[in-house]
Amino acid sequence: MSELNLVLLGPPGSGKGTQGERLQEDFRLPYYATGDILRAAVREGTDLGTTAKDYMDRGDLVPDEVMVGLIAERISRSEAGDGFILDGFPRTIAQAEALDARLEELGRKLTAAVLIEVSDDEVVRRLGGRRTCVKEGHIFHVEFDPRRPPGDPR
Repeated sequence: MSELNLVLLGPPGSGKGTQGERLQEDFRLPYYATGDILRAAVREGTDLGTTAKDYMDRGDLVPDEVMVGLIAERISRSEAGDGFILDGFPRTIAQAEALDARLEELGRKLTAAVLIEVSDDEVVRRLGGRRTCVKEGHIFHVEFDPRRPPGDPR
């Protein structure tokens, strides 16, 4: 199989994560949510992670060049040699251009960008029902994926 580099676009709650997980299983490619990349770099104390943390600690947005650098670090790893699935970036034309330039430096290019369109009402419905388990930290939805008590066979 040739390299498959995908970007998933859409608003929060559109299903990028769900579709990303399905694509990850189907194509056996790493799935990278940009928030996860950012948190991992901060936790690992990488140079770019430390830079990003400085912005975050001030309450500022992490600049595009830092985010593109973090993404480039991740997709340069051997696990992404056959491709990757990127969720949550780019969000602007400037970010798309910066990502494209960095991919070109790496000798790579996007295969496709997949836009997931969802109505505003549906996004509000989906996000409004999201919950995080305080005990175990997993995310669930009160309507679509309600969590059951341990031992409940339903």
